Amino acid sequence: MKLSKLLRYALGVAVLAAFSLVGCEEMDIYSIDSPSDLQSRIDSIAAAKASIDTGDTTYINISTAIVGAEDNSSGWNSVISDYFAIPTNQLLHLEFVNHGSGINNWNNWNLAIANMDDRDADGFEQYFVLRSDAYGWGNDDFDLAMISQDYPDTDGDDDIWNDFRTTMQGAYVTLEVDHSVTGNAFVTAVAEGTNGTVLTMTYQQPVSATDDIYAYLITDASYFEMKEAYLLPSEMTVVEDVDPISISVSGTPDFVEIGNEDFWGDAVATVTYADGSSEEVDTTDIAFSVIPDMTTLGEKTVILAYNKTKQGELTTPVTTYYTLEVTNSVSSLEVTNLPIITTYYFYNDTSGIIFNTRGLEVTATYSDGTTGVLANDALQFGMIPAAEGAQSAEISYVGATSTVTTTCPVTLFKGIGQVGANDFSTGWWSQFSDDYPVAAGESKTLTMYAYSNGINNWNSPSTILRRADMTEYGVVRMDNFGWGDGYATATRSNDWNFDIFGANISGSKIEITVTNNGDDTADIRYDVTYATGETHFQEYAGITVDSADLNYAIVLEGSYIVIVE
Repeated sequence: MKLSKLLRYALGVAVLAAFSLVGCEEMDIYSIDSPSDLQSRIDSIAAAKASIDTGDTTYINISTAIVGAEDNSSGWNSVISDYFAIPTNQLLHLEFVNHGSGINNWNNWNLAIANMDDRDADGFEQYFVLRSDAYGWGNDDFDLAMISQDYPDTDGDDDIWNDFRTTMQGAYVTLEVDHSVTGNAFVTAVAEGTNGTVLTMTYQQPVSATDDIYAYLITDASYFEMKEAYLLPSEMTVVEDVDPISISVSGTPDFVEIGNEDFWGDAVATVTYADGSSEEVDTTDIAFSVIPDMTTLGEKTVILAYNKTKQGELTTPVTTYYTLEVTNSVSSLEVTNLPIITTYYFYNDTSGIIFNTRGLEVTATYSDGTTGVLANDALQFGMIPAAEGAQSAEISYVGATSTVTTTCPVTLFKGIGQVGANDFSTGWWSQFSDDYPVAAGESKTLTMYAYSNGINNWNSPSTILRRADMTEYGVVRMDNFGWGDGYATATRSNDWNFDIFGANISGSKIEITVTNNGDDTADIRYDVTYATGETHFQEYAGITVDSADLNYAIVLEGSYIVIVE
């Protein structure tokens, strides 16, 4: 496009005016080189930019020039950047220098996309949080499979993450969030390391198509030197639609009592699309092409189909099927195999204890005199009363016309303390045990029973080593993982079978021993006895501490412990 003489003259005047405003800054109005005068230079640059006709570019003043403590002491979610509003059909462009402790992959930048600019306000919700190490989480629309990265194995040792941590130290990051009018956010992050390596990561997810979204950076033993922030027109106006390629179901009933027409129950259908993403679909969008006859006994087949693209357009259907058994009504229940855990420990007695059904076998007697083992998913379980001595857990089967019950005997013992809620609702770093001092040359052992939701290995007790003033040396988990300055010198050993680790946490007896070696190092050992009687250990040797000031405490999430001695 040609500029008229008048436009050329106006543009020239604007540029000269900008140079005169920033002459003391070596005519560099778009970058900042030294953090020592970073804020004053940002304010000066912002004023200069305000006088320039930027066309489609809207520059944003950066209020927080350094995000996080420069010694990388700002923990997870403790410090955040400015909130950057991104209207629909706009693209946010951020530039910053990333710094981190270098200990863990996630000790770098983290990006959050939210619905408002105040995380303490009522109604605040995050669409997603994206970590620089190609990981994240979010609302129901979040899909980890939509993250892509090209992180190279530069040293050829078949481990990209040691190279990633090196490259991210002092990397110059360009981060773009494109808020499309289609109601999707497209994230592109490019980090150029001081070693010349370039790392690229992308992600996309549905967000509001009409309301502003808000981006901000989060520390995690990291900090950022903010350089640039501006808005551009969106580059994404159309989302490419994709067809479904498969559908799967889970949670379908194994059997249904005759007279009950509900052959779906609490099942979930998941569709996978050609772009690799997947999502749960509502049953109203599923067509059942073969509906079973629920008025006769025997095995039945259910065939279902789904025929919508990712954007909801009609297309060629994908199908699947499952089977179930229509049985006579249940007249009685009997526990024919006790669960693995029949002894529970408790301390807080304000609520009941969740009954662990692992290993439980319940046999039903039907109205025609036949018997069969019921799947635990077909049963309902009551809470165990939190009281010492012999107790029982109620087991129920809800039939088409009546409910049948039985009980399972258990025994309860009271401990001397507890960390975490009985319903596994305790979040990370929210509840702690007492601090236990360990003198130089001595050891301190805590004995406890652990109960877990069994979802992740880290839903188990972690041990904190710290000073009396709460300054941490390190934190170690039960599953061969930890962090902290003191942890960097630790030697790890264990004999876990991680294929069964998570499932065996509940009911385990755990002895945690902290030894103060007296030479400014400490050891931590977990001795674990599963409810099955199988034993294992986890040890961390040589953690750097101050032997004259050593304490330890227990913290956890998605689990609880009862301390018995």
